[in-house]
Amino acid sequence: MSDIKDLFTDEVVTRALVRDVALPYGAGTMALITLDNGHDHTKPSTFGPNGLLALNEALDAVAARDDIVAVGVTGKPFIFAVGADLKGVPLITEREQALAIARLGHDVFRRLGELDVPSFAFVNGAAMGGGVEVALHCTYRTISANVPAVALPETFLGLVPGWGGTYLLPNLIGPEKALKVIIENPLANNKTINGRQAYGLGIADAMFDAADFLEESLAWAARVVKGEVTVRRPQIDRGESWDKAVENARFALLNKPQAAPHRALELVAAARTATRDEGFAAEDEALADLIMSDELRAGLYAFDLTQKRAKRPAGAPDKALARKVTKVGVVGAGLMASQLALLFARRLEVPVVLTDLDQERLDKGVGYAHAEIDKLAEKGRVSADKASRLKSLITGSLTKDAFADADFVIEAVFEEMSVKQQVFAEVEAVVSAECVLATNTSSLSVTEMAAKLRHPERVVGFHFFNPVAVLPLLEIVRGERTDDATLATAFAVGRQLKKSCVLVKDAPAFVVNRILLRLLAEIVKAVDEGTPIEVAERAAAPLGLPMPPFVLMGLVGPAIALHVNETLHAAFPDRFPLSDNLAKMVAAGKKGVYRPDFTLDPEVVEIFSGGTSPSTEEEVLRRAVEALAEEIRIMLDEGVVAEPQDIDLCMILGAGWPFHLGGVTPYLDRTGVSERVTGRRFLEPGIASLPA
Repeated sequence: MSDIKDLFTDEVVTRALVRDVALPYGAGTMALITLDNGHDHTKPSTFGPNGLLALNEALDAVAARDDIVAVGVTGKPFIFAVGADLKGVPLITEREQALAIARLGHDVFRRLGELDVPSFAFVNGAAMGGGVEVALHCTYRTISANVPAVALPETFLGLVPGWGGTYLLPNLIGPEKALKVIIENPLANNKTINGRQAYGLGIADAMFDAADFLEESLAWAARVVKGEVTVRRPQIDRGESWDKAVENARFALLNKPQAAPHRALELVAAARTATRDEGFAAEDEALADLIMSDELRAGLYAFDLTQKRAKRPAGAPDKALARKVTKVGVVGAGLMASQLALLFARRLEVPVVLTDLDQERLDKGVGYAHAEIDKLAEKGRVSADKASRLKSLITGSLTKDAFADADFVIEAVFEEMSVKQQVFAEVEAVVSAECVLATNTSSLSVTEMAAKLRHPERVVGFHFFNPVAVLPLLEIVRGERTDDATLATAFAVGRQLKKSCVLVKDAPAFVVNRILLRLLAEIVKAVDEGTPIEVAERAAAPLGLPMPPFVLMGLVGPAIALHVNETLHAAFPDRFPLSDNLAKMVAAGKKGVYRPDFTLDPEVVEIFSGGTSPSTEEEVLRRAVEALAEEIRIMLDEGVVAEPQDIDLCMILGAGWPFHLGGVTPYLDRTGVSERVTGRRFLEPGIASLPA
């Protein structure tokens, strides 16, 4: 075990602090263990090998006593515990090391349920992963009604709840509820439940308000010890209902290629008949296998990108340069503009004024934003008073004079350079010299857009992704003359909007659209050559995108896809060929290749029917991934973003690239495409994969 301890050199050790507590009602003395890593709630307590050994030592001490009637476990303020210390995973190079950590977790945690006295988990704050499993090993559990998050997120990252979770939870609350927590919630963007929901599921035996949580929990524990309270739990059906719950989950995973949720499901299925020793041993083997998988390493890489790099964008200027924004202007009142107005009003809580050319369109845009606020109020997400305040912030004007006192104006008008240049010229005529002018363009040059202005240095790209309220990515584009104050203000506003910002060079279509259009261009080219649409569509399945390429094109709109492709063709004609068939499809007014019932539109099939050189699925996939590798290498060489990590962050947050693949560059590295096409990997071995 010493070598495992030595591996985790940067572990922030969670201590197990023991103190005696006199239980009420003369019930006797409880040894209360507080899990505390010495930091405030911004650095939650986790378990590495040293933390597990610290808890083991505390349990040695309490197990040796004969003067206590119970053992309790709680956490530092606002935090119970949030699981394993995953920072050390990249340092694990051998399966035996992984197996040793898996076994150590079981050996320590299970002692809580095998003491000579009852154990109580007092879940006072956030509990995730191993923190939940600590509580599950205890004889009884209480939870605060104000706990914001309870979760077993392991399958989201590429692991299983392997310190008892897949065995103990289904045997406590039944397989159907357990599978929701173990598999369904993690795969739904890592959804968590709160304290009340955890109590409702039966994970906790009692629930108390936060104000007097520990006092009430100790009083409840005293009554349990004295026999005045009997905890009754539902009888778990280990027959057909268990098998049915497993089969339903198996069906839901049919199109989920990642290994971890399937492995977790196997463990839950086996928990129906397995002994505790058998269940824990199976978890050990599963953890060891998954720790030594590329899937976990890629998942941890993606998690690190979204949790750390997204909060500290590469190349962002000093925050101190940012100007204060007290009013926002939005040029346009279409759907995108209305979504932007709603977002700015909700997050910045400053006046937001939309402008447009006619009153009907303006009223429709403002009305949309107001209606969405009413929906939030109906759902209880904002109070009636706040809804009224938010609606009062969003107004409309037929003249841009309303922008005179605005600090930040964003345009969301037709994607045509001359139109956008005219809009900015009109806005510049009425705003102050310090007002930031932002464009939501998806592909046009920010530099060219600003070229005719008196102050081109105050223009910045602010590219959102649709739907604006849902997708977290914001590409912030620096034009050739954008100054640091403008850029710093853009990043500050992006943070206030709760978006993950990535600094992008002013290059055609920036990052996400450029990569997606290169993929789509290759697939459309294959169809132009005679490959059936359904064959080309299936070819992209191994990439794991949230929707097939032609479905995505239908969502975005063929006309927009064609426009972006034309922009890219003008810049890079050899790599982004124009499709005459796509142009014909747009001219015919087609909204996609599918009809509303998702059958192929025969008229679109006819448009694409002239090719005579069809490709197989394998050939289309090979062409597509090789095109991706080539384009990403060119983008990095051009300095469109600072590093491959920014490419992956953009594709995960803006295009829904699968989390378990780690983004696009780890996939291309892992499959050997990067080296085959560009002569080298994008990332060093061990960054998003197993060490070499």
